Amino acid sequence: MRIGILGLGRIGAFHAETLHTLETVDSLVVADPYADAAKAAAERFGAEIADSPEALLAAGVDGVVVAAATDAHPALIVAAVEAGVPVFCEKPVARTMTEGVEVLKAVAGRDVPVQIGFNRRFDAGFVAAREAVRAGELGKLHTVRSTTLDPAPPSAAYIAASGGIFRDCSVHDFDVIRWVTGREVSEVYAVGGNRGADFIREAGDADTTGAVLTLDDGTIAVVSNSRHNARGYDVRMEIHGFADSIAVGLEDKLPLRSVEPGTAFPAGVPHDFFMDRFAAAYRTELTAFTEVVAGARPSPCTVEDALEAGWIAEACTLSLREHRPVTVAEVKRG
Repeated sequence: MRIGILGLGRIGAFHAETLHTLETVDSLVVADPYADAAKAAAERFGAEIADSPEALLAAGVDGVVVAAATDAHPALIVAAVEAGVPVFCEKPVARTMTEGVEVLKAVAGRDVPVQIGFNRRFDAGFVAAREAVRAGELGKLHTVRSTTLDPAPPSAAYIAASGGIFRDCSVHDFDVIRWVTGREVSEVYAVGGNRGADFIREAGDADTTGAVLTLDDGTIAVVSNSRHNARGYDVRMEIHGFADSIAVGLEDKLPLRSVEPGTAFPAGVPHDFFMDRFAAAYRTELTAFTEVVAGARPSPCTVEDALEAGWIAEACTLSLREHRPVTVAEVKRG
């Protein structure tokens, strides 16, 4: 098949490299406002260059991957759907939930699949955890712990435009909690602080946060996030039930140092970047998109799915600001 890529920054170039290696992908068409980025991709992967998103969508592509800046996501998703081209778009759907809801309205009822990029749904550990929960191996759940710790903050410009740590970082935890447990979040209580980079504080954001989520069946989920984890990129999940407990990310590249005498675990070089931790998941995710394009499966992460995680992020943002519990229903009502 022939796949288009809109946006060739860090993640777009990474996706181009992945797609180039898939047996089902015969050719790539690329477009980026920066001509040098498009030219580099064309030279490296033998891709055809389109001079605009409209030209790319008219170039006979079977599917399109949107890896452009967040502000461009809504228009590009809708344009692809209106052109009848299946679309994969990196999260978020839009910068604001209002815009995201408008995208949902625009694509609803159309027979063109949209897949939003939440890569943890394709990580082998998270997949195994979901299967264990769905098979009843853990019994009734009572506690979930989900962690995302970055080794260092992104740039000041990125932070200023990110929408905040809950919308940018924690949203991955929120999505995978919903996906693994099969439950919805009813209420949140969030706390946060900033004892690190001044530019994060100046942007009105927190660099370290905690959130307690109450799921609709009473299960408690605890989410921990930070922009400062000197030992590496740490993504884990624990799921505790009345019959058993399991963990995702408990492996030799885990960025923790045990101080228990005689313990050699973890013994590997710690993960230091999200593309290292989730390289295989990204490949599986894009392979899944080619199956969506081929009509072999439905979208594994819809616009509706992405918005549900977004509403949890909104609730946590409001909770942190007002120092109180917030229901997801409250933020949905506006």
